[in-house]
Amino acid sequence: MIASRKIRVLIVDDSATVRQTLAAVLESDPQIEVLGVASDPYVAAQRIRDEIPDVITLDVEMPRMDGITFLRKLMAQHPIPVVMCSSLIEAGSETLMQALEAGAVDVILKPKIGVAEHLTESQIRICDTVKAAAGARIVGRRDPAPFGAVHTPEKKLTADAMLPPPTQRAPTHRAMARTTESIVCIGASTGGTESLRLVLEALPAAAPGIVIVQHMPEKFTASFAKRLDSLCDVDVKEAVDGDAVLRGRVLIAPGNLHTMIERNGANYRVKVREGPLVTRHRPSVDVLFRSAANSAGSNAVGVIMTGMGDDGARGLEEMKNAGARTIAQDEASSVVFGMPKEAIARGCVDRIVPLSRIAEEILRMAAR
Repeated sequence: MIASRKIRVLIVDDSATVRQTLAAVLESDPQIEVLGVASDPYVAAQRIRDEIPDVITLDVEMPRMDGITFLRKLMAQHPIPVVMCSSLIEAGSETLMQALEAGAVDVILKPKIGVAEHLTESQIRICDTVKAAAGARIVGRRDPAPFGAVHTPEKKLTADAMLPPPTQRAPTHRAMARTTESIVCIGASTGGTESLRLVLEALPAAAPGIVIVQHMPEKFTASFAKRLDSLCDVDVKEAVDGDAVLRGRVLIAPGNLHTMIERNGANYRVKVREGPLVTRHRPSVDVLFRSAANSAGSNAVGVIMTGMGDDGARGLEEMKNAGARTIAQDEASSVVFGMPKEAIARGCVDRIVPLSRIAEEILRMAAR
């Protein structure tokens, strides 16, 4: 986090209404200053030459150059924390997944106008996301085509064009009919989408049942789960109320809904519910972790990963007190170290490990 001055944000969106609304939302936070606005990536590039912002909010579909192409060029030449800002319509969800892979820190919904409650909640999420992005570790990505070399408008990228070739997998397996003795609960926020991919890709098909809360807007978690399912040996799906937590299955909490674990005889299932923001989030990691403490106790493994704030720290402490084994991602591999740091400060973490070893540690703890 940039503490000595306000966080300077450049808004890039072709809609004047969105630029105006988003600027008003951001400037409602005393820690944020809108440095400027741009109607497309070419205007944005000129603004960046004049003054470098701390964070960029970037639309996907824009004239002259789409946001994904601009993001790739930016990450290759002058990495700056970027938050994608989109309406997240179904047709564009896969494109936004590609944006995260290209280096975007996070994704936010374009704010709606005229619904006071939604706008208030949007303000909280948007401002928190931008502040988290300002403190994120950004790694440049290689791109052979410099921004200045492009003199003609580029063809817009469709969702299909952004998808990589299908991943070769063994025939689709189904989750086993019985639950494992141990279940795993994972919480993540800023930087978590790519970090979770790396963890889940490293797990075998017979991994213990996993439930994940990743701070993410609604309409995006289903696409996120589908993308992970295409890459991993475990089955990954967006959680639906009543889903069983089974060996070989990963359930992703739906955006804008809390997800909890409850015992069902010898097994576990999830409850998906509406409710107020908890620790400024919905879904909340604290809600998931507390339910695991109450329902699974020593049969659970809790994992807290990269993210801003303290969501999950209290819940992980409750899991630890109930006998669960606990893991935190280390600072060096976290995009934002806030959530793991808060849990570690509470003394409720058994193991602090780098991202590359989280899957290994999950399997070791779940086998005990």
